[in-house]
Amino acid sequence: MINSNVFDYINVLDKAADASALRNKIIGNNIANVDTPGYKRQDVSFESDLQQALRNSRYESLDEKVGTVRLDRIKGRVYTDYANYSYRTDGNNVDIDNENVELASNQLKYNGIMQSMDRQFANLRAVMNNPS
Repeated sequence: MINSNVFDYINVLDKAADASALRNKIIGNNIANVDTPGYKRQDVSFESDLQQALRNSRYESLDEKVGTVRLDRIKGRVYTDYANYSYRTDGNNVDIDNENVELASNQLKYNGIMQSMDRQFANLRAVMNNPS
């Protein structure tokens, strides 16, 4: 078997897509619970974990950093956002307008991730179809 780093970016993008899909689900849950007394909004932490993993690498180039990322350390983690905060008397801290903005933002991010994955696969196809 040939040891290759061909899928390094794809693997990291796959983790990012998983985190984005999880965030979509969590935002939908927040929207569904907008009128539930005492409900606290949730969110997904991923980007900071990825930044830390890339920053902790001893390598200089992005290719080398991505190649050494431990994929088991970069996954979306659900957390309760502002658990002690509520601007409503019923204890709920979900703002429907904010959730809709977050949903749209997350969809744009997910679309960008999918386009990046498509480009990575297109690059692989081009190399396989044109061996020199």
